[in-house]
Amino acid sequence: MQRRNFLKQSGLLAAGAFALNSSDLFANSNSKIIKTFGVQLYSVRDVLPKDPKGVMTQLAQMGYKQFESYGGAKGFLWGMTPKEIKSFLGDIGVKMVSTHFNYTGEIKKPEELKKSIDLAAEAGLKYILCPYLGAQKTWDDWKRIADKFNEVGEQVNKAGLKFGYHNHDYSFHLLDGKMPQEYLLENTDPSKVMFELDLCWIDVAGVNTAEHLKKYGKRYELCHVKDYKKENGKPVQNDLGKGSVDMQKTLRAALDNGMKYFMVEQEEYPESSLISLKYDAEYMKKLSI
Repeated sequence: MQRRNFLKQSGLLAAGAFALNSSDLFANSNSKIIKTFGVQLYSVRDVLPKDPKGVMTQLAQMGYKQFESYGGAKGFLWGMTPKEIKSFLGDIGVKMVSTHFNYTGEIKKPEELKKSIDLAAEAGLKYILCPYLGAQKTWDDWKRIADKFNEVGEQVNKAGLKFGYHNHDYSFHLLDGKMPQEYLLENTDPSKVMFELDLCWIDVAGVNTAEHLKKYGKRYELCHVKDYKKENGKPVQNDLGKGSVDMQKTLRAALDNGMKYFMVEQEEYPESSLISLKYDAEYMKKLSI
């Protein structure tokens, strides 16, 4: 325990300790506590741009062992070269697994898309993800999106990465009696396109998460661990365990269906982003599923 306390205080953990395998997910084989979890850096978008290294170090000290980045003003590597960020993250004991990027903008600018893919590959990321599309009006629109996903996924694969899509609630709302999310799952090539499930937004849409994962779980490799409650009929995000998502049941379903990465994300806070994320990290450390 003394060594563990030292590591928590210093935030320095061996970089090689985080190669993900089944034993990493649990503190031990009986406790069913998710041991390795990360954070989507968009959760600290209010403070991260001013001091990327300082904020990332604080998150590492809270217990987040993986980062998912996003396309900020300094890019998803936060002004650092791939070599620099790999070295820095290694020093604080964190692995950057994935990033969201400006998919809708960059598919119109092939050179920028290629640059993002190459940077992600060089920095050692595993995934590059489309974070948002917006609701589509017709099935022809969704078909074009699925076809483009396959095309981009093939390009991403060639760089040694995986391409994926992160949902909001709109893709779980029915269009002419059918669900767009299911259409994307069924009409994209599993070898080229994977998915990141947002555990808040699927719940907001009223879809049974456990049943959805039983059917499509093999397509999801990452998830956003996020909670919310409805206020005046609208979803408002809050600290984990204080909202409407049954975290124990939902995370158990995610594990049972092969989820590989668990990224905490919170975009609204009772007090501040860093206070909420510290609370969320402690919640994840203690939650037995």
